This record gives sequence, C-alpha cells and structure tokens, in this order.
Amino acid sequence: MFVNHPPGRALVDVLAGEVRNPPPVWLMRQAGRYLPEYRKARAEAGSFLDLCYRPDLAAEVTLQPIRRFDLDAAILFSDILVIPHALGRSVRFLVGEGPQLDPIGPEEVAALEVERTVERLQPVLETVARVREQLPQEKTLIGFCGAPWTVATYMIAGHGTTDQAPARLAAARDPDFVAALIERLVDASAAYLVGQLEAGADVVQIFDSWAGVLDEDGFRRWCLEPTAAIVAKVRTAVPGARIIGFAKGIGLRLGAYAAETGVDAVGLDWTVPLDYARTELQPKVAVQGNLDPLLLVAGGDGLDRAVDRILEALAGGRFIFNLGHGIVPETPIENVARLVARIRKG
Repeated sequence: MFVNHPPGRALVDVLAGEVRNPPPVWLMRQAGRYLPEYRKARAEAGSFLDLCYRPDLAAEVTLQPIRRFDLDAAILFSDILVIPHALGRSVRFLVGEGPQLDPIGPEEVAALEVERTVERLQPVLETVARVREQLPQEKTLIGFCGAPWTVATYMIAGHGTTDQAPARLAAARDPDFVAALIERLVDASAAYLVGQLEAGADVVQIFDSWAGVLDEDGFRRWCLEPTAAIVAKVRTAVPGARIIGFAKGIGLRLGAYAAETGVDAVGLDWTVPLDYARTELQPKVAVQGNLDPLLLVAGGDGLDRAVDRILEALAGGRFIFNLGHGIVPETPIENVARLVARIRKG
C-alpha cells in the first residue's frame, strides 16, 4: 500500500508495512559534537557518562536535532556501553581516547549483575519518558542498545580496536566463555529495551557495529542467534514491538539477518548495493540507510546526487532515509539541513 500524506509518525508507519512519500528521515548520531548546543550541554555535564545519566541534559540533547532540522524521529541520547556499566563493570570515557573498560575474563562472567540492569539504568529510562512527553506527537522516539557481540568486543578487549581481534581470539580459544558472556548480554539488553518501550519509546534499534568482522560460523553464533533471542524476548514482553537491526559490514548476509532475526527493518551501511537492497531485501523487510557520512561532510552537488540516487532506488518501497553509519563531528550543519530539504522535496 502506497500512502502519500503529510508527515505523521511516519517511521512507525513504515515499520508497520506502509510506503511513505517522502520517506521518513533521521540520522545516526544526529545529536552530537557537530552541534554547538550539544557541546554546551556536554560541558555542563562534566563527563560523557554523566551526560548519559542526567535525564534533564540527556533529554535536551535528544531533542536538539529535532528542533534544528525537524527530523521525523528522535533517538535516545545514550551509549551502548551503559549495559556493561549497569552489569557492574568499570566504564570510563576519556577525552581523545574513547571508552576504556577493565577487560573481562572467564572467571568474572558469573558475577555480572544482570538482574540489576533496569534498576541501574533508571536515569536513562527517565530520559526516555521526558523526551516522549516533550516530543511532538507526530515524531517517533527510538530507543536502542548495542548488540551482544559488539558490546562483548569492548568488554573483552577493554577498548575499541580496528578489527576486534581480542574478542575474535577469545571466541576461537574459549567459546564457552564468550557464549556465557553473550547469554548475559542478551538478557540484560532485552530487559533494557523492554524498559525503554515501556517508558515511551515507539521503536528500538539494535546496533551491531562489529558484526562484519565475523566469519560465517561466528556470524550465526554471535550475531544472528543472539539478536533473534533479544527480538523474541522483547516481543514476549511487548507484543508487536517495532525493532530495527543494524549490523554493519555484513554485506550479502543481510538477507539471512532480515529473515532469521525477526526485525522489522534492516539498516544498510554505505557499502550495500542499492540494487541488492531493492530487489533482495525490500520485498521482505523495510530498509534504512545508507548515505556515506563523508558525503554529508563534503556536501554540494555530490551530496545532492547521492541523495537522489538513494531515493530513486529505494523510495518506492518501505524505506527510512538515514546514513550508513553515524554523523562525524566535522559535519557542517548546513549540509544536514540541505540533506533534509532535498529528501522532503522528493
């Protein structure tokens, strides 16, 4: 069914099976360092983690890009690593160094405090409630979590790496350790997403930024199966919950991901061919993506052509316009405004 009407809660409509013209648009990391109003809030908070746990400031940051660009959806301002923090692990965000954790070992997995996840993340759930109260009713509120594999890579290495070799080695040498860790992350993540939906989120997204480093067997065991388990647990608690899955770098495995996880939409990174997305994915599931974030930095005619190419390929089906990954800090604000205007122009 093709629906051509003024913007409503358009993103939810797409996940429910409608085709919207123009398509809804939001941008991963749309609240961030490229915005001066974000930098002001970040300075007031004192640290990144404090900002995540200050409902007043986190709600303000979540709403900033909606006020500036009139996007169709707000995404909760938080971080995927609040989950290990809620499980009782040390998590620090150091300026210029990224997140730092105490690497977890096999003997420490049993001590992870899964049952306290929702309790410890109450400040984040309060942020969700505040945003939903302040967000215009026609706008969608998106909650999120990191996928178990991606969160596990940081917990095992203690920091981000270029290829997540520490986690891959751990999975090869001691799969029982990684399986036990993943199992706890599935339970904690599902409970956290349910909490967000109950607090007022309309949709949740599962970010698996490091799924693309896995081989075929690892992809099934550490990405597909845990994500499917989260989806099932969330929908048991919240029947009909709308869920987007973003597994970066998995290429042609997107078909299996869409079919086997049960998500309502799949996020596409910028390497996914548009023809493949249109012919192999869109008939089965909504798709979201997939502009290269650096084209948004560059702007100009190249940005316009890329936006038009994506719209031409995907706007005839169930589609949510987004980037193929998050906005980078050097993105000019005027380019984001230009992008949104061009999408809305159709």
